[in-house]
Amino acid sequence: MSRDGQMALVAFLQAQNCSNYPGSWRHPATMQDYLGAEYYQRIARTLEAGCFHMAFFDDRLAMPDILGDDHAETVRHGIRAVKLDLVSILTAMGLATRHLGLGATYSTTYYEPFHVARVFATLDHLLGGRVAWNVVTSLNDSEARNMGAAAHLEHDLRYDRADEFLEVVLGHWDSWEEDALVQDRASGLFADPAKVRRLDFEGRWFRSRGPFTVPRTPQGRPVLIQAGQSGRGQRFAARWGELIFVIQPQLEAARRAWRAFKDQVASAGRDPGRVRVCPAIYVILGETEAAAAEKRALIESLARPVDGLALLSEVLNVDFSKKGLDEAFTDEELAGITGLQALRDRVVAQSGKRNPTLRDFVEISGRGTIREFPVFCGTAPRVAEEMQAWFEQEACDGFVIAATHMPGSYEDVVRLLVPELQRRGLFRRGYQGTTLRENLGLPRARPFDWRAPGGG
Repeated sequence: MSRDGQMALVAFLQAQNCSNYPGSWRHPATMQDYLGAEYYQRIARTLEAGCFHMAFFDDRLAMPDILGDDHAETVRHGIRAVKLDLVSILTAMGLATRHLGLGATYSTTYYEPFHVARVFATLDHLLGGRVAWNVVTSLNDSEARNMGAAAHLEHDLRYDRADEFLEVVLGHWDSWEEDALVQDRASGLFADPAKVRRLDFEGRWFRSRGPFTVPRTPQGRPVLIQAGQSGRGQRFAARWGELIFVIQPQLEAARRAWRAFKDQVASAGRDPGRVRVCPAIYVILGETEAAAAEKRALIESLARPVDGLALLSEVLNVDFSKKGLDEAFTDEELAGITGLQALRDRVVAQSGKRNPTLRDFVEISGRGTIREFPVFCGTAPRVAEEMQAWFEQEACDGFVIAATHMPGSYEDVVRLLVPELQRRGLFRRGYQGTTLRENLGLPRARPFDWRAPGGG
């Protein structure tokens, strides 16, 4: 795969009372106006000033309430308790910026394909071709119950359904040809009916007739973000994803995973050079090493043990209140984890135990702490050097930067780190185009190019 020598930078956001780090709301520098548009617009303007490629939002359709089958601890401690609608927030951020890409999470398990297709196509028009959809299958029974289902679908079945969901969405996005719109007042011809087709899709999971009601968008279609890391999830990501969000604990593991995934993309009949793999990291910056270490100590002190337990229960769809800290999980209990199976597999592999304990899950996952992702801490030159090593040794195509507090983390990155990356020639000094695809170095999407051999 050829690269232009410059990395992608993506901000990892949450439309909630805290960042990915649940203790961030307790940070003295965190702003607390997250229920208002200006909070998100302020972050968007900061990211655009730093030439970030995109801000994308993770989401759940329920607050973490599986621990003890109760939401009380989540509400009491602010453990990602507030979750706002993402489309409204992307619209507000998009109207405050001109170049920043904007991505939102929507579930293939709890929405309808036509609805998702129309929401993201409309946004892509309104925001000038800067939109991405983070495709997820959702995680747990709490989401199922909020959306009218008794329980969450089995892991691999969710991805089978998601494959069909993507066929419907992309089919609708491709149903208007590039030049279908005529809008000739003199002749009275609005659009060429020969260039607008019905989908007439009938599958195992979905039926959707069309015709679609939104013309082809400025970038051909929105960019697809994916984060599948289980075996089945990786196959899904290799087939559909264009920007892949991953979690890798250290450089060598990331290098192996990067190469293996690029090979998987090629095996799916797609060009690996058109897929960007970006691991999540936390960045803590200081003008001196001592200042950065002091910042890190404050940030780490904000974590609470209940944060990790609540979030582990959420993502694995298991009530961890029923396990002793040093009690091993049985084979049956491990097999019964229907949530994030990639996390389960990582804990088994890194613990070296066939039956890890709850303590293993807490310590290895780092859930609820900044240890969940690699932490790049120090002066801007030191952090830039570490990022450069990952990028140049082909462990990634860029980074998804999570915030330890809001919006100060991103202000530090833009003020201190971005200039250092630019000085090293690792990051751009301006936006190359008007659409997200152009700025990611991806070609404009052509009709039906996702129907390549292997479904890519």
